[in-house]
Amino acid sequence: MSFLRSLLISTPLIVLSTIFMGTLSILASLVDGTGNSQHRLARLWARSLLAFSFIRLEVEGLEKLDRKATYVFVSNHASYMDIPAILIALPFQFRFFAKKSLYRIPFLGTHLKRAGHLPVDRSNARSSLKSMTEAARIIAAQGVSVLLFPEGGRCPKGLREFKEGAALIAIRAGVPVAPMALIGMREKLPMESIHIRSGRVRLRIGEPIPTTGMKAAGREDLTRRLYAEVSRLLEG
Repeated sequence: MSFLRSLLISTPLIVLSTIFMGTLSILASLVDGTGNSQHRLARLWARSLLAFSFIRLEVEGLEKLDRKATYVFVSNHASYMDIPAILIALPFQFRFFAKKSLYRIPFLGTHLKRAGHLPVDRSNARSSLKSMTEAARIIAAQGVSVLLFPEGGRCPKGLREFKEGAALIAIRAGVPVAPMALIGMREKLPMESIHIRSGRVRLRIGEPIPTTGMKAAGREDLTRRLYAEVSRLLEG
């Protein structure tokens, strides 16, 4: 029954919502070049995805964040539903890194590009460094937060070792890093599966870690600290 609901109800509605909201996002980009309007539409799209999937999201620790501040948000990554959940949970304008292959998907790719999200080519170190430099520039110039998944991609189980990009961006921009953990989303939409399961998931937000005065050489220590904090949030 769960699989039939996913196949016959959730998936068609998600496709229709993506087409409809993607079209609105493209139209909005013609009059708003900042990406802010597209982000607000993306939050509505994300709400529709979780609603159509019968997934209930609970958020813990939002009071730890200053609504007027700018952050580098860091989270574990286990499912395609992670970004919609984070879009709903965080009342911030933020941009995120997305695989280059996603930019080839109709509507989604156009939205990503016009909304100011950052393509990343994990096979090209120079390209990745350029993307990180651009992220630090966006934070400094536009006062917009950035979301990263430092595992480098979805993880089928546990928590992979973190890459140093998130720490480097935060240090260069001089903004705090906010660790987060999504709990339960992997079971709702596992990797290599089209079966979206209903149920409850949680996003837990930890205490932001300041980077003021840090040097780039400290990114390794900061990365280890972030890994430990996300691990703790997952276990809690």
